[in-house]
Amino acid sequence: MQLGAPGEPNRTLSPEEAAALDLDTPHSDEDVVFIRDMLHHHSQALVMTGYVDERTGNTDVQLLAERMGISQTDEMALMELWLQERGEAVRDPDAAHDAHVGMPGLLTDDELASLEAAEGTEFDTLFLTFMIRHHQGAIEMVDRLYSSGGGAESAVDQIAREVEADQNIEIARMQEMLAAME
Repeated sequence: MQLGAPGEPNRTLSPEEAAALDLDTPHSDEDVVFIRDMLHHHSQALVMTGYVDERTGNTDVQLLAERMGISQTDEMALMELWLQERGEAVRDPDAAHDAHVGMPGLLTDDELASLEAAEGTEFDTLFLTFMIRHHQGAIEMVDRLYSSGGGAESAVDQIAREVEADQNIEIARMQEMLAAME
């Protein structure tokens, strides 16, 4: 069985196709870029979740943020290990300081400042709205990985699929939470 890309069906391989597969597919430059970018992306999510306890008394938002903080911290450790095991620098030494400007889903400095300044229900609404967009950006990054030819190495494929699944589940939950606030 060969798994399809996100949104595409799986395919059953013939015995000849299965025998011809190189199961030790090396990682690609696209994989490295994806992992490094996802580390940066997750870092911003941790900044956002770090605002929660001081700015809201909403237990549901607090529990969601706690879960996100734990899962994204764990994913970041896995991604850093993935890079280290392949002899890749965790941060791109050649990247410009503003290399992540325009990354899908990232908040601008002004948006982060508005989130940090908000409290109570205003904070909850901004947090959920911004985090939904942030998560949608992560899913777009997974789509870009596969469309660029990356993700063939099994470990990076697993990381990407887990990111996509977790983000989709959390988006649905946050949309429910926002709807309940209206």
